[in-house]
Amino acid sequence: MRNFDTYPLPGEKQARLLQWIVGILGILFFLNCFTPLRLHYDMLRYFSIKDCMESKCPPGADPNDYLPIGYTALLLLFSKLGILKSFSLVFVNCLYLAGGLYFVRKIFRYIRSPFFLFILVLLNWTIIKFVMHPLSELQYMFFSLASLYAYCQFVLNKKIRNLVLALLLAGVAFLTRTIGIVLVAALFSALIWEYRKQLAGLIRKNRILLGVFALLIVLLIIFSRQLGLNHYLSAIPRQFQGGLRFSDVLVWHFSEWGEILINAPRVKAGTMLPVPYGDWIFFVFGLLGICVFIYICFIKKNSIPFVIKAYLFFYILLMFNWPFPDPRFWVPVVPLIAAVVGQFSFSQNRLSRLFSTFYFLFYLIIGITALGYMTYTSFNKRELAKTQAKGVFRNEYEMHFFGKTLSDTVTRVDPNLVNFLNKYDK
Repeated sequence: MRNFDTYPLPGEKQARLLQWIVGILGILFFLNCFTPLRLHYDMLRYFSIKDCMESKCPPGADPNDYLPIGYTALLLLFSKLGILKSFSLVFVNCLYLAGGLYFVRKIFRYIRSPFFLFILVLLNWTIIKFVMHPLSELQYMFFSLASLYAYCQFVLNKKIRNLVLALLLAGVAFLTRTIGIVLVAALFSALIWEYRKQLAGLIRKNRILLGVFALLIVLLIIFSRQLGLNHYLSAIPRQFQGGLRFSDVLVWHFSEWGEILINAPRVKAGTMLPVPYGDWIFFVFGLLGICVFIYICFIKKNSIPFVIKAYLFFYILLMFNWPFPDPRFWVPVVPLIAAVVGQFSFSQNRLSRLFSTFYFLFYLIIGITALGYMTYTSFNKRELAKTQAKGVFRNEYEMHFFGKTLSDTVTRVDPNLVNFLNKYDK
């Protein structure tokens, strides 16, 4: 492993400036805790599941919905404490984000400028958007990164309690989002790789631990339906049987990487670019970006822990076979992507320095604009009503905020949506 002391720290003035910027961004994220409740279809499902568990199912709710129980448990806890409001939900997302950044910093402790890494993450539009929504991405990010950090601590000090902690945290991550199965796979792959020479001896010495693991696998199979695994396993062939082509899936996910790297949603940016050039720009940028990422992470010699490589490999592999498009699926690994890319030097020659400088300035400007607009809509209900969820909930929001008569109601939305807002809004 490379000596961490060989990485020079940035100048004191530069480091202090970056700290101030991170502090200002932190204040802006906190201000957005005062946002009205931002709606999302999956969020409505989470709340419906919570209501089914707590009292009775609302009209039209599916009591056997397949979403994992982890985030619903948080909603249920907040409900019992009497704090299930938009402020609490966004605030806990901010805490999850801060904790996730802490774990990434500890895992990649040799990075020369951690505060620059924090800025890249905090100003990514996907992070900005989904911190403000009551969804499970940030909770999964926190527990998955905590699990990876605990495993890295196990590699350093060989204390079995850190390994047990890593597995327990991976279990919580799995119960939050089913994609956590790739985290479990990464931990065991790393364990086998780290101790491949001593594997036979470890098996003999840890027969009880292996027995417990085997029991967990059996329980996972037995309760696969309750955990939602059956739904996810059947979703892939079902989508492809409906006429979806694998090339379509690849285009979706390369474009999602383009959205993350360009730092703008393709839907909104596409309105400013001629069709179909906008879609092609995101696809090509994403394709080139993931190729560069694969080179930095998996081909070029580096100090990235094996467990991080395994996790990113399994995560990317699964996501590129997942037949549903949505850039929020990548939110949990945005800090890891930034950390991997951030340790690569782009100042090897004048051309790469010029390109990287231009790119990061563009990225930061777009990110600042996104955070500024998000903050603006948090305190401007009329603007939020127009833009929330692509305008699908505009009539409902206006009725809630301004007491207008509801007209032209969107039939896809629960007719009790205004009551829902009255109950859970800040």
